[in-house]
Amino acid sequence: MMATLLKWIVPWEFSWVFLAGFLLTCVLYWRGSRRLRVSRGRRLTFWIGMAIIWLTLQTYLDFYAEHEFFVHRLQQLLLHHLTPLLICAAYPVSALRAGLPRRWRLRWLKPLRCSWPWRMLSGVLFQPLVASILFVFFVLIWLVPSMQTLAMLDWRVYRFMNWTMLLSGFVYWSLILDHRPHPPGRMGAGIRVLSPGITMAPQILAGAIVTFSRSDLYPIFEICGRAFTFNVLTGQMIGGVITWVPAALLESIGGLMALRQWLRLSRSGRLPRKTWQTARRTALD
Repeated sequence: MMATLLKWIVPWEFSWVFLAGFLLTCVLYWRGSRRLRVSRGRRLTFWIGMAIIWLTLQTYLDFYAEHEFFVHRLQQLLLHHLTPLLICAAYPVSALRAGLPRRWRLRWLKPLRCSWPWRMLSGVLFQPLVASILFVFFVLIWLVPSMQTLAMLDWRVYRFMNWTMLLSGFVYWSLILDHRPHPPGRMGAGIRVLSPGITMAPQILAGAIVTFSRSDLYPIFEICGRAFTFNVLTGQMIGGVITWVPAALLESIGGLMALRQWLRLSRSGRLPRKTWQTARRTALD
């Protein structure tokens, strides 16, 4: 029993870089959430998201993801959709910033945020069109059989794949769940609601293609050694459905959360007057 439990807690493939980054994030959030008195709901949402990151990248689940296609798709769903959605919904940036010592914020963080490399990088990555394209691109590119094979044969590409899924998810969902009006938010309130419906369409199509395929698209899992003994096409079909249905459901939930923020901004009178009048005219028509 204890051995089984440890299998799902201790790292499967240990990484000092990951452990240091993970612990630093946890400590900063713990310190900052105490200083700012973050609500229990937001704290719980953040810690669930961090626990999923640990589960998907450090535990025995990663072993199964390397040996079974549908587990791999579940891992990617957690990294790309659920985890960023949960953590962004907790709005952790202010708590993480408050977790830093004040002198560190003044000496290091403020100059970094004002530096031209940071402004250029954030200006590109957080541009709504770029963020949306990257969000969809990294789902589709790693579904290409040749790219999937490359990732499974080279551990560096495999880790790059996982991190691109996680980071593109964070960038995208931080824009969709932004609680500020536009400007200073980078995306208009109405576009935040519509965007998940647009980005889910190519993912649904890709998931359907994998689901209904009658040939083994990913024989690399046979070469690596499958973790389960049931039919290859059954596992591929389950993986396609995971890419198709749960992903679309999570994006729909994200769109509803963005709608809630839009209504909150509207009730508080924080929407730009032109946006509010356009929405009212559309509703009347």
